[in-house]
Amino acid sequence: MSARPGVRSNRTAGADPGERSLVRRALGRQFSSLAEYNYRLFFIGQLVSQIGSWMQMVGQGWLILQLTGSATALGIATMLQALPFTALSLVGGVLADRLPKRRALIVVQSFATLQALTLSILVITDTVAVWHVYTLALLLGVTNAIERPTRQSFFSELVSRDNLVNAVALNSSLLNVARILGPALGGVVIAVVGVQGTFVFNTFSFLAVLGGYFLMRPALFHPPRSRPASAGLVQQIGEGLRYGWSTPSVRFTLILVAFIGMFGYNFNVIIPLVAQFVLQAGPEKFGLLSSFLGAGALISAFAVAGLGRGSPAMMLGAAAVFCVALYSLAFSSWYLVSGALLLLLGLSGAALMTTANTTLQMGAPDEMRGRIISIFILLQAGSTPVGGFLTGYLSSHAGVPAALAIQASLCVLGVGIAGFQFAVLRRRPARGGVSLAN
Repeated sequence: MSARPGVRSNRTAGADPGERSLVRRALGRQFSSLAEYNYRLFFIGQLVSQIGSWMQMVGQGWLILQLTGSATALGIATMLQALPFTALSLVGGVLADRLPKRRALIVVQSFATLQALTLSILVITDTVAVWHVYTLALLLGVTNAIERPTRQSFFSELVSRDNLVNAVALNSSLLNVARILGPALGGVVIAVVGVQGTFVFNTFSFLAVLGGYFLMRPALFHPPRSRPASAGLVQQIGEGLRYGWSTPSVRFTLILVAFIGMFGYNFNVIIPLVAQFVLQAGPEKFGLLSSFLGAGALISAFAVAGLGRGSPAMMLGAAAVFCVALYSLAFSSWYLVSGALLLLLGLSGAALMTTANTTLQMGAPDEMRGRIISIFILLQAGSTPVGGFLTGYLSSHAGVPAALAIQASLCVLGVGIAGFQFAVLRRRPARGGVSLAN
């Protein structure tokens, strides 16, 4: 019996069943780690909490300018919050290997909640002084230096090994969504209810992540196969550093992260300098430049999550693209071209850092994963005070374009060193870690 004119049959309406199956499989691959209950709770809690953290960051900067009117004071607060990553990341890695991760995260996130609550009360009661903000920023930096290695090494217990790349990539996409939404929401909250609203929101946002940790089911964890030896703190830090240097695939990855992280990943300094001194852009266009970078990182994170795997060759290629884009940004004086280059820097930078993170997590022994991830964090985020200072110093003495070109050249040097090692090592089996033959 034929279908009536003008009415399509079920078979012809919509997509072909085979196409629908392909779409379902692709979506399943894209979000495979969310099928695991504990990771799903982690993901939701982190999304809310990270948005709150970005809102507080905006509020903290606005509050300091209200209290002092000084850009130097703002820089001091930023430095105080960043320095603990440099000083304590390796200690955080040892603690991540020693302590039960969920319990440790509950403790450190509780301290972060108290920090946000204290700042909220001080602002609401109009008793806040700049030294309060400095002290609380330093304490938050200490908390983050311990929390971040623990949280990132926790992925291997939340999901199966097959889903580890997807879990890390989805977490990267989550961080970039928060980076885009948090500052925008923070600005709206400051305009509507005042700066105290950002601190209050952040305080309550911690309840989401703490609730997620409490609701997790221990029976669904993927426990490590072994525990670290109970050696001294300094000895365990030394063990992690020796393993990182003596394992070729780990050394290759850390070389890339070290050079790109220190000399190219200082966007909180690079973007304002480019906006003001190269493009002469106003605040609206300056904000849009940051959005270009965040959008590129978000697209990249979703792409890596869909691929479900990475390789040393992919890291090397992403680092090379990053260098080319940074060089090009140094010589661009057109706003849209600079925006497109920042999009490319976000794409390539996130691809490199996400793949490096998962490569290190999958290659490190269970008993040393926290320490290896802490080295990664030290090189990626803990180098910010050094890299940020270098960017500002070079820009002041040689100009912004020359500063970016010099830093791009240093990134190229790192890619060259890593590339040489990659070429040598793929001719013989890698000792430990992940093979470089892919």
